Amino acid sequence: MGIAEERIDRLVALADEAVAAGDPDRARKYVRRARRIAERNRLTLPRTVRRFTCDACDAYLRPGRNARVRLQEGHVVVRCDCGATARYPYE
Repeated sequence: MGIAEERIDRLVALADEAVAAGDPDRARKYVRRARRIAERNRLTLPRTVRRFTCDACDAYLRPGRNARVRLQEGHVVVRCDCGATARYPYE
């Protein structure tokens, strides 16, 4: 694991802690910084990071707090408070 991957993992952990503590703006900064590091180093973000961050507003999503998660036919629908929707297939 490279330095960039370790930094991304640490930033995601900090974002999770910040949302749990009730500071969504700080979590948003951590997510933006993690995405920027991934872009700069040509890395893909881990699946858990991609699934639990909003592409529109960079919020770290916590189901029940700032995200709504629903199951529909063959896919999971995640809706952020900003109104952005993401769909992921499942079997």
